[in-house]
Amino acid sequence: MYQKYIKRLLDIIISFTALVILSPVLLVTAVMVRVKLGSPVIFHQDRPGYHEKVFRLCKFRSMTDERGADGELLPDAVRLTKFGRTLRATSLDELPELWNILKGDMSLIGPRPLLVKYLPLYNEFQRHRHDVRPGLTGWAQVNGRNAITWEQRFEYDVDYVEHISFWMDLKILFRTVAVVFGHRGISSATDATMKAFTGTKDSAEADDE
Repeated sequence: MYQKYIKRLLDIIISFTALVILSPVLLVTAVMVRVKLGSPVIFHQDRPGYHEKVFRLCKFRSMTDERGADGELLPDAVRLTKFGRTLRATSLDELPELWNILKGDMSLIGPRPLLVKYLPLYNEFQRHRHDVRPGLTGWAQVNGRNAITWEQRFEYDVDYVEHISFWMDLKILFRTVAVVFGHRGISSATDATMKAFTGTKDSAEADDE
């Protein structure tokens, strides 16, 4: 009952209310992004959602468009400015996703929507993260965020899918506040954001090497 009806109703009410209340914050952030990083202010990217249906994710941009002599974008660590790091540390860059929640692309709580190019790399277990709508925050985000491995992240994602409930969502919501204000797990130990996912080898393949 909660997952099928109540959760979506709460998503609509909370996202609409948040968009209204936080409109001054959204406006100020948009102006700052325009001044510090240029245009466009909103970053759009295709992401797989519920049942792997692709949607357009909205975020405030947090990186520049600096390119090398070959015309290719420079690494994230170079393009991520101090201002961009602040946006990510405070999660202000995620606020436009409230629109995705209101539209029904996302939920307030759920596995984070990742890149479309990762879809062919998931094993059968990991693919279950798409059995629910992706979220603004999730079980993996309050248990390490970008500082944990991809395998740990997917374990948390599927654990959430299998145990989704109102009380679990409430627990994640409160823990998200602590994570955001504590600025924990913003980056991995080796990358400015999160190391790219390249697939998970099963135990049989690992033993053969």
